Amino acid sequence: MLNTSQIQPMTAKELTRFIINKQDLFILDVRNETDFNNWKIEGGSIEVINIPYFDLLDGVDAALEQIPVGRKAVVVCAKEGSSKFIAQQIIEAGRSEIFYLEGGMKSWSEYLEPVKVGDLTDGGSIYQFVRIGKGCLSYMIISQGEAAVVDTARMTEVYERFAQEQHVQIKHTLDTHLHADHISGGRLLAEQVGAIYWLPPKDATEVKYKYERLEEGTIIPVGNIQIALQPIYSPGHTVGSTSIIVDGRYLLTGDILFIESIGRPDLAGKAEAWVGDLHDTLYNRYKELPDDLIVLPAHFGKISVLGANGSASASLAELYLNNPGLKVQDEAEFRHQVTKHLPPQPHAYQEIRQTNMGKLEPGEEEQRDMEMGPNRCAIHDN
Repeated sequence: MLNTSQIQPMTAKELTRFIINKQDLFILDVRNETDFNNWKIEGGSIEVINIPYFDLLDGVDAALEQIPVGRKAVVVCAKEGSSKFIAQQIIEAGRSEIFYLEGGMKSWSEYLEPVKVGDLTDGGSIYQFVRIGKGCLSYMIISQGEAAVVDTARMTEVYERFAQEQHVQIKHTLDTHLHADHISGGRLLAEQVGAIYWLPPKDATEVKYKYERLEEGTIIPVGNIQIALQPIYSPGHTVGSTSIIVDGRYLLTGDILFIESIGRPDLAGKAEAWVGDLHDTLYNRYKELPDDLIVLPAHFGKISVLGANGSASASLAELYLNNPGLKVQDEAEFRHQVTKHLPPQPHAYQEIRQTNMGKLEPGEEEQRDMEMGPNRCAIHDN
């Protein structure tokens, strides 16, 4: 039996702080090469190497040669077990400050880090929940004892716990569109806390559950009416994609506009049909909005876009200056770039869409497996 007395775990939360704070860390990933190349932990001061587990079973010399002496290192695998074994071997070879990632890449995929984005005019606040292992972003808007959650992740207990800590009641949950990269927790969270669930009706033609219509012209108050959520129809990623203006200061763009990229129009198999809507939203509809709005997207593609506090945001004016997806003035060229250079599609995205429609009801472990890997919702992220 493996003696685990010397093995130290590192939680996904602790690892996240290393990355956000740009602290030095060495990662030995022992998954197979294909899984590693598809999706790995990255960060500004993180050095990561891949040596598959089966290549280390007869000895960890190959790892010892590459892990600098005296440097803090964490061993990573899919679920935890293999990394524990390898970490123990490295410790028994005389190294110290060797950790394993508790829960493996599955825990990394599911961890949410709440980060305060800013204050609202009535004393309320808006928080961004950074799912750093998958690049997903969700939001909680708080005002006068009430809250709304936008683009809720599957791990609903995180939002419930945070709301309790903030002494607020979640009154609304909203999805900016029908997601294809992750399983939405919006409807489940609404059921758990007695809130109202909102979804754009043009994305809901096949759903098997009740919802309120998230559409332009609707005002959804949260606490003080001054911070009402104002939906703005912004199709292109999906036919129903809807952005949300909060407090006249923040623009929640869903999967239409990111910090360094734009949304893809093909995850329902309709790239040619929807690319025109995407162009119109980015180059016309958003152009009519105040350019000092702070853009808060539903995803990020690179750790480098996270600011000093760990959040992803930029003004609309900054994005029109720097985002490559907003600098293609010729519509024909835009159509070509978007439809002919699409990245690989998200893992199990068809099954995820079916789940978010209420047509599939996978178990907890199956949901985890469906969500493994990067989000891949963007066009220009490389």
